[in-house]
Amino acid sequence: MSGPPYHPGVTPFHLFLAGGAALLAGFAILRTFGPSYRVGRLLGSTSRVSVAEALAIAASGAPRYVRVDGRIDADEPFEDADHRPLVLRRTTFEVRRGGRWDAFDTHVEGAAFEVSEGLDTIGVDGSAIDVGLVVVPRETAGVVGDLLDHAPDDLARDLPVRVVVRHVSSVEHASVLGVPTRDESGRIRMRPGLGRPLVLTTLEVPEAMRVLAGGEALRPRLAAAAFALGTGLLVLGLGWGAAQALTGALGPAVAYAASPAATSAVGSDTRSSGQGPGLVGDPATAVLVVVAIALAASLVTQGWVRLTGRRRDA
Repeated sequence: MSGPPYHPGVTPFHLFLAGGAALLAGFAILRTFGPSYRVGRLLGSTSRVSVAEALAIAASGAPRYVRVDGRIDADEPFEDADHRPLVLRRTTFEVRRGGRWDAFDTHVEGAAFEVSEGLDTIGVDGSAIDVGLVVVPRETAGVVGDLLDHAPDDLARDLPVRVVVRHVSSVEHASVLGVPTRDESGRIRMRPGLGRPLVLTTLEVPEAMRVLAGGEALRPRLAAAAFALGTGLLVLGLGWGAAQALTGALGPAVAYAASPAATSAVGSDTRSSGQGPGLVGDPATAVLVVVAIALAASLVTQGWVRLTGRRRDA
């Protein structure tokens, strides 16, 4: 009489599935940040070059998306109410509806400026900076009625509203991400390109990440936990699968039952596959499996670091 059907338990394949699901969950959480997620990913992964190297890239004609650091200089900055010399100011009017802030008006003011490193300078196309402006925002809150003639007529006067100001002054140091490009006048400037935005931040990368997250800690932590869990499950699954492969390759074969029929003896060492005495199993496959585990773990870890934007380029 046969016993109950066999139901296998957890296998390496199940760990692979769970690890993949955790990684996808981490990606989904980061996607909820919208364009800020992409800007943060670029800040964490773009290669840094000197200004001199950026100028050489533009002269070569081979476009590359790179990051340069330096002090901001401008011949004709404009002043704000506090007499700070500004090169860029973006003022955004936002109204809160349905639990979210929606922009309904934006004013941009700018002056020509460049980034300097030692004696080398490169221009920046400030008019092309949009979602890539990452600085500490200054906010003023109220209701639509406080804006008087600046508010559209279709907005209720009692809706919450805020004015968000982001500016860059000529006394700050900045990191600029873009493609060094020679324009029609022959001047080399950092501009958007290769499908990526022009990014400018006056903050260190960890602080810029916090600004991009809107000061929220829960979602970044959930994403980091999902990536850590997914990476751990994938590495565990690879290790378990490798152990099974090693056991099968190096261990003795399992005999499920004796054969009732007589068999002729083979004139060779029964521990090998008929070629005479030699190595037991397939050690070459075992070595390849171990190497594959190391490579996979390294690639997954590097991908996680890049996507969470925590790595600083030297």
